[in-house]
Amino acid sequence: MRSVSVIGIGETKMGKLDSGLHELILEAGNKAIEDAGIEKTAIEAGYIGNFDSAHLCNQNHIGAMVSEVLGLKNIPMIRTEAACASGGVALRQAYMAVAGGFYDIVLVGGVEKMTHQSTDIVTSALASAMDYEKEASLGLTFPGSFAMIAHRYFHEFRNVKKEMAMVAVQSHKNAMLNPDAQMPRDLDLETVLNADLVASPLSLYDCSLITDGAAFAVLATTEIAQSLNKHRTVEIIGSGHAGDTLSIFGKKQLTTLDATISASKQAYEQAGLKASDIDFAEVHDCFTITQIIISEDLGFFEKGKGADAVLEGKTARDGIIPINVSGGLKAKGHPIGATGISQLYEVVTQLRGDADKRQLPKANIGLTHNFGGTAGTCAVHILKGW
Repeated sequence: MRSVSVIGIGETKMGKLDSGLHELILEAGNKAIEDAGIEKTAIEAGYIGNFDSAHLCNQNHIGAMVSEVLGLKNIPMIRTEAACASGGVALRQAYMAVAGGFYDIVLVGGVEKMTHQSTDIVTSALASAMDYEKEASLGLTFPGSFAMIAHRYFHEFRNVKKEMAMVAVQSHKNAMLNPDAQMPRDLDLETVLNADLVASPLSLYDCSLITDGAAFAVLATTEIAQSLNKHRTVEIIGSGHAGDTLSIFGKKQLTTLDATISASKQAYEQAGLKASDIDFAEVHDCFTITQIIISEDLGFFEKGKGADAVLEGKTARDGIIPINVSGGLKAKGHPIGATGISQLYEVVTQLRGDADKRQLPKANIGLTHNFGGTAGTCAVHILKGW
């Protein structure tokens, strides 16, 4: 396979935005192409992550929309849908297309418009990412699913409600350094612990946000990236994609997310690295308990020790493995189809040394982790700057 690098990135601000799908795509897509320093005619194909614009915006055929809005003419455009992992899977497909020699330069992105709808409609749309017949139609929601996961974690290890609250405090504080973040806020621990319950033990600040936003990137062969010489070369050195059951009741265990373990194993093996080699990570913290579990499943900490790591400051900006310095889904925002590409945006920004006030002192190898539904799909990518 050929070496693949990221030559351009762009994203919108995340939050409740007046912009529609067209405007979100136009802003983020043009930013990425301009950042790459190429003509649009150089782009040979496109991959776009989008979860549920059919339900939320009465709009399907998003690939053709992206092509038209960005003026990309007759190139093939493919939409990927994998619930919250739609963007991560789009990235995987774009990476494989270049690595496999089908194209030299491709566009990859994600977009979602959600905040214009009521909470009931958004909840219904999100519930379509679980087993409708056996779960959603009976009243199960994702906060309910991950509340069960949290209770099971409490049972198998210990009550980590305080550490979950610390995850939220950390994420919102990180977001204060990110101009694109939806909810930069200096929260104290008591505010998080005393917030209204959504699904016990998850309270308001344990849950990620409803977000509008788009993020795009341009991938190319590393040879092309080096010839452009516009930025520090950021190469994708590992890529993994795995699945698990759609339903929560179908899983063999709740406190280990098998798709994460499998996808990360693929990425580590391809990169020739182990978890301890990663400098920082952007992970799928749809709920605070998931950041703790994911940090274990990625191999950063032993099973049952992820909460201890938060308590000891190991995941903080100045810790041994900073997690979600962007603010994560929890505070930067979770524009479903764009989330995986937004994670890529942060990792590339850090690897280039362009993160301004949130720049990490050590940022040479970064990891993105993006899963969909109740971890039924997972994509993991490892990137290196050099």
